[in-house]
Amino acid sequence: MDTDQLLSLIANDGAAFALSVAATIVAILTLAYVANDKRRQDFLDKQLKQRTETLWRDMDELRISQFNSSDLSSQGPGNRESDADQFATEKAAYETIWPLVWQLHDRLGMFLRAVESGETVGELRLEARNAALEARSALNRNRPFCHGDVDELVTKIIDTDIKAHLAACQYMDLLKESATSNTTHDRNIQREKFHMLYDGEAREMINQLVTTIRERTLRKG
Repeated sequence: MDTDQLLSLIANDGAAFALSVAATIVAILTLAYVANDKRRQDFLDKQLKQRTETLWRDMDELRISQFNSSDLSSQGPGNRESDADQFATEKAAYETIWPLVWQLHDRLGMFLRAVESGETVGELRLEARNAALEARSALNRNRPFCHGDVDELVTKIIDTDIKAHLAACQYMDLLKESATSNTTHDRNIQREKFHMLYDGEAREMINQLVTTIRERTLRKG
């Protein structure tokens, strides 16, 4: 290959390389522009969404404020006395229900601890069962005077504690059977179940019930 041919080949390859580099640079710049434009659009969309939510919230607060103002201005002495009577009736219902709900949870806890430690549980089992019946009966008598949130929470607490009681009874029944791998697995399932129901779900709902009753009585009173 002579010198002219070699120089021509280098020149051609150099032009192709330069073109390739230029195309790569253009592609990178295009991607950077697209990414930056997308970020800017996302930012604008987020701002618009926040402004829209703020606007709706302000409008809701304004409507509520106007409604409360017109409602309070239309209340006469008779209406205020009626509200006081309703408050007293609702509070009396909670004063009846709450001690029985707590008694149920306390008696059930004593029963579950005795079951797990292998102690005699005949009396504790009956006390927990009777506590559930008393709480259910008190709720049924006072349900018309309870706020809906309180009614729902108390119902769920009683149901959850009853489920925990039944799981503990099933655990005891499995203890009486032969110690096979299957019964051991089933016992563990029942033990985890009554722990989850009592220490988890029921305890959390009781805390919610305390907060709800406090808001319904102390704040209004």
